[in-house]
Amino acid sequence: MSYRIQGATGEWEVVIGLEVHAQIATEAKLFSGAATAFGAEPNSQVSLVDAAMPGMLPVPNRECIRQAVRTGMAIEAPINAWSRFDRKNYFYADLPQGYQISQLYHPLVGEGSIHIEAGEGAEKRIGIERIHVEQDAGKLMHDQHPTRSYVDLNRSGVALMEIVSRPDMRSPAEAGAYLRKLRAILRYVGSCDGNMEEGSMRADVNVSVRKPGEGFGTRTETKNVNSVRFVMAAIEHEAQRQVDVIEGGGRIVQETRLFDPDSGSTRSMRSKEDAHDYRYFPDPDLPPLVLDDAFLAECRESLPELPDAKRERYISGLGVTAANADVLIAEVSNTRFFEPLVAELARRTGKAEADVARAASNWLASDLFGALNRLGKEIDASPVSSAQGAELLALVADGTLSGTLAKQVFEIMLESGEDPGAIVDARGLKQTSDTGAIEAEIAKVLAANADKVADYRGGKDKLFGFFVGQTMKAMAGKANPAVVNELLKKALDG
Repeated sequence: MSYRIQGATGEWEVVIGLEVHAQIATEAKLFSGAATAFGAEPNSQVSLVDAAMPGMLPVPNRECIRQAVRTGMAIEAPINAWSRFDRKNYFYADLPQGYQISQLYHPLVGEGSIHIEAGEGAEKRIGIERIHVEQDAGKLMHDQHPTRSYVDLNRSGVALMEIVSRPDMRSPAEAGAYLRKLRAILRYVGSCDGNMEEGSMRADVNVSVRKPGEGFGTRTETKNVNSVRFVMAAIEHEAQRQVDVIEGGGRIVQETRLFDPDSGSTRSMRSKEDAHDYRYFPDPDLPPLVLDDAFLAECRESLPELPDAKRERYISGLGVTAANADVLIAEVSNTRFFEPLVAELARRTGKAEADVARAASNWLASDLFGALNRLGKEIDASPVSSAQGAELLALVADGTLSGTLAKQVFEIMLESGEDPGAIVDARGLKQTSDTGAIEAEIAKVLAANADKVADYRGGKDKLFGFFVGQTMKAMAGKANPAVVNELLKKALDG
């Protein structure tokens, strides 16, 4: 069902486009050799080029261009072998040159698209208008002095990809799905780390409203939103605000707004400029960017398996459920844990990867992710390695551990980091299939519950689970469940 805002005059449709600024993952800036490390002391990573000293000329960083090209290829967009840098002129305290070097008329990457899950199993294609490369501005710091603002130029000249979507999204949920998918692709490619909290990926959120079937309304742009949740909240608030303004007899003005995470609201920042206000013209210090076939071929050959292809392989080739596949491909770090887990489990059990992948994905998606969520850890910081996970699952597969015992061992692994085999040996947690020992405990359970035995034999078959539970409890969870079931059935029916 489509997302609608119910106003006094009926339903309104929301139209959303995102301009995502993704910091290119390189150790040097776009036009200088200055470092790009996050969290450095203010103004400690500034070259003469970044500070716009007279006579300093920009030189493009090859790796920045390479990563942008690879990103374009990952969204199946055409790469423009001839592109050009332009000057975007505006004056602001954190922009030493008085202009930003960007691309407007001839961007590096043309039109592409991203497919998202649009709810209820439906897919939707979100168009991408272009990806262009540009330099970042510095940062104003207003909280360091009671009457003055300071400028930190560490970010000045940092390479950004601006990824501009079409206005194809129609709900906060679609915008959230698009942003998560885009971030996943960037991380798979390795062109951006996607850390929104550090500012290396942020979104400008364009929102307008209209009556269903009508043309586009006037849009506003909410700048520099730095989390998926905040993007969705900004859309929800801004769309409702616009409906209220229009239905109250007002009109929407094209403007730039800011999102306040504390109140969940947007506020006006300044009127929105059009392209002609920036007086773009070709940068005279930079010749056109011309890419040869060998460079483009190397970029394409370096691409990894991307999320959609990996999802299809997991489902079709490995038998993983669609739900688990979606969880696994959401972050490249998940797949880097899962694939060695499957390979090691296959080696330990002597089975094909396709025969063990479903069990591995179930354990990863439920047990491990559940534990990591409880501990507040990411999978990169998991106290249990993929090799240890495979060893644990192999112990279940060969009957050494029951499911109950495996959970006990897993909790100890989380706390101690020990290997599961060592835990089993040290604590005597090995599952037993000793029929004599199990039969002895079954006899005690049946003797202690003679009334329930009579009820079971009188037709109350559901009591069988009670006897299984009592026997497993008596065996401290170490009895082989299959053997328990078989011997109980024989004792009760005999």
